[in-house]
This record gives sequence, structure tokens and C-alpha cells, in this order.
Amino acid sequence: MTALLAGLGLGFSLIVAIGAQNVFVLRQGLRREHVALVAAICAISDAALILIGISGIGAATQALPWLVPVIRWAGAIFLVGYGALAAKRAIRPDGVGLAVDGEGDPAKATTAVSVALTTLALTWLNPHVYLDTVFLLGSVGASHGQDRWVFAVGAMVASVIWFFGLAYGARLLSRWLAGPRAWRFLDAGIAVVMITLGVSLVWPSA
Repeated sequence: MTALLAGLGLGFSLIVAIGAQNVFVLRQGLRREHVALVAAICAISDAALILIGISGIGAATQALPWLVPVIRWAGAIFLVGYGALAAKRAIRPDGVGLAVDGEGDPAKATTAVSVALTTLALTWLNPHVYLDTVFLLGSVGASHGQDRWVFAVGAMVASVIWFFGLAYGARLLSRWLAGPRAWRFLDAGIAVVMITLGVSLVWPSA
């Protein structure tokens, strides 16, 4: 039970920080668009990364030092690009807001494939995910010895609770954020977060 609670606590402490992935989950929840899909992809991806870290495979990446800067730059380019698109939406909204009945304009709806690919990119191209989930969780989990898999389960449960709670909690708030003005502010905030995160990934190495 101690290992389970430790995994749950550390999992929550790492995952609740504002980041590209959480911002995207929040936005999709507010849009009421493919909410379950986004939350499921995030939770499953986290579970896979936690298993990689707990199994010790994460240590193997240390033998490939060139991989870290490649992932860093790929993630930075993607985040800045996504932030630029959000900034464009904030300046020139492509819609009139959000329908309160939960159904957006079909002509402007984002396809499930596009949303899934974006979610995967925001998750797997983010170097912070590997540092936190694979290396940090993996190293702490290893300290629990035979109970490390129980620790992993606790961390996975934290991911499921957080992502589905964030996505569906935002979905409930969408009724109060249905107007175009609210969405312009939201997209402006998303642009700032995404571009800041992207620049921060490569700024030390610039």
C-alpha cells in the first residue's frame, strides 16, 4: 500500500504542472471534441512511459546521447508551430464560439485522426515527459524494489484520474466559455504557453 500511495502521489505531483499536453487536453475538453479519445491517449501513453521507466529500459537511452538533442529540437519546433497556430486563431478566430449543446460546427470540427496525432505528438515529442515519467519515476520506482510495479500502478492511476478529470471537467465549463471572446483569450494563453515551452527547450543550448 505504501508503494501504491507513493506512486499515486508522485504521479500527481509531476502531471498537474501546466504543460503542452495539459493545455491541449483542456482545450479539447472545452471544445467538447473527442474528449475521451484525447484523455485515453494521454493516459495510455503515460502508462507506457511509466512501464519503460520502471523496467529500466530508460537507462538504455543514456547510451545514445545524440537522441536527447534530437528530441529536444523536434519538440521545440512542434510546440512553437502549434503556438503560432493558436496565436493565429486568437487574432483571426475561425468560428463564432462554442455551441452550448456540445456540438460544434461540423464544417469546423477537427477529425479524430488529426486530434489523435496532435495528442501523440504533444506527448511523445516532449523531452520533459521522458525526464519526468521515464527517468524520475523510473528511478524512484526502482527504490521500492519488488514493489516497484505496485508503485507503477499508483502512478498510472494518477494519470487516468488527472487526464479524464481535466478533460471532462473542462467539458462541463464549456457552457460558460461558449463565446468567441473567451476563446480568443484561451487561444492567446495557449499560444503563450506553447511558444514559451518550445523556446525553453532549446534556449540553454542556443
